[in-house]
Amino acid sequence: MKLVESIPVRLAATSALALAMVACGGGGGGNDFATAGGTGAAPADPVVQNPTAPVVPPTDAPETPVVPTDPPEEVADTSFDVYYNVCRGTNPKCFNDWGAFATTPDRVLIYSRTAGPRHANLGTPMASGLNPAMNTDNVMQAGLVRMLKDAGITADWTEDVTVLTSRINNYKTIIFASSNRDTLWNGALPTTGTTATSQDAARTALRNYMRRGGGFVGLHNAFGAEYNWPYYEGLLGNANFYNHGPNRSGDVEIIGQDPSTEGVPARFTFQDEWYNLAPFPTNVKFLAKVDTNTLQPLTGAPHPGHAGFHPVAWCQYYDGGRAWLSTLGHNTHSFIANSTGPGADAFQKLVVQGVKSTMGLTPFCTE
Repeated sequence: MKLVESIPVRLAATSALALAMVACGGGGGGNDFATAGGTGAAPADPVVQNPTAPVVPPTDAPETPVVPTDPPEEVADTSFDVYYNVCRGTNPKCFNDWGAFATTPDRVLIYSRTAGPRHANLGTPMASGLNPAMNTDNVMQAGLVRMLKDAGITADWTEDVTVLTSRINNYKTIIFASSNRDTLWNGALPTTGTTATSQDAARTALRNYMRRGGGFVGLHNAFGAEYNWPYYEGLLGNANFYNHGPNRSGDVEIIGQDPSTEGVPARFTFQDEWYNLAPFPTNVKFLAKVDTNTLQPLTGAPHPGHAGFHPVAWCQYYDGGRAWLSTLGHNTHSFIANSTGPGADAFQKLVVQGVKSTMGLTPFCTE
């Protein structure tokens, strides 16, 4: 009994000794545990706590040196024209989408007042007021009314500058139909006395109309208007009429994919005066040109002509509004229904679709 009681004691002592040896790093080679009291019986396995491996702080990977780079080069914003002091070009940011014409009917105003040489297809000057009786020779005006009516657009007409001044905001687009020279100047108004007023009120009205988000279409000798008003020259796309050669045939080529050119033949023969321009349009979307190889002669002296590239239609946003321009439209037969004149149908389709785009009925001057 005494021996039996001593075995647990010895086992406890042996375990304690083994733990102490492990803790102290003791123990020889081979079996680290001694037999119990020479009996040959192996003691119960003690609970051994493995030593905790020393914590090695992580070694950071060598940093890749950062090579300094130049900041990305900013793309110059060419939308603001410092000469004309307006936002213009093909960027829609130049359009003032204020909703000013959201409830305006699909109606346009044809303005054909001339203050200088008058094209034959405009016919006899009309009476004052809105929608005066047309003369039989007002072919360009009557043709535009008919063309637009067929497209579901109502067109009013006038050659009265006071009507333009007072009613301009009633229309989604204003069409200058060969209205030339100082067409917006009202020299009949007094500048002195108690009734003195501004003779250039129509200029202010047109400028504010464009800033309101209005539409403008300039045809043919609209490029011969307002020579002394830089704002108007910018409205034409930084372009102006200089001169032209003899009225002759040439081939028009469509060069811009756009709602205004959709469905127009890619190439058609047309007859016109083929205006030479100075200055030449810039920062616009070119829509059509004349193949100058088909022009005989190329130009009229002294202008050398635009042999490499002679545009005849283009578009741009201008000072908040939309502007669609074409130097074509000299001949009477270009505005007659079912005309046998060369290219009349193609030209009329181009003009109507240009008008619709400035009204916002179709996308405008797409990039």
